[in-house]
Amino acid sequence: MKLNSIDIKLLALLQEDATMQIADLAEQVGLTQTPCWRRVQRLKESGVIAKNVVLLDPLRVNVGVTVFVAVRTSIHSEEWFERFRATVSLIPEVVEFYRMSGDVDYLLRVVVPDIAAYDKVYKRLIAGNQVSDVSSSFAMEQLKFTTALPLSYAR
Repeated sequence: MKLNSIDIKLLALLQEDATMQIADLAEQVGLTQTPCWRRVQRLKESGVIAKNVVLLDPLRVNVGVTVFVAVRTSIHSEEWFERFRATVSLIPEVVEFYRMSGDVDYLLRVVVPDIAAYDKVYKRLIAGNQVSDVSSSFAMEQLKFTTALPLSYAR
């Protein structure tokens, strides 16, 4: 889908506050409400807007510890990967999961209340999965966090 400058303005506004009323969005991008609503609907239907969510404060829901987990394996079969992916998908503390290039095969971001909770996640992660190495790094301080994607590349 080709995006124009109004679409990009709408996306920027919605990334900051997805609960903005159509009237407010329309005013800020210089449209009337109906064309604005249609544009938002088109962005949703095309998949540019994937979903609307609520972001929670990790400390207030007792998952203030972030752990980055690097996993290496010497097995690269489809069967192993599907089993590992199924394991990871059943662990709610894993909030991000990537297959990587380079020295690390998989990278996970895990949120937990403390080290003891992470140890339980670690044991679930390795149970039944042949991994060569699991390296865990605990984030000491979050210096930047955003869910907003850069829109300067969108067109």
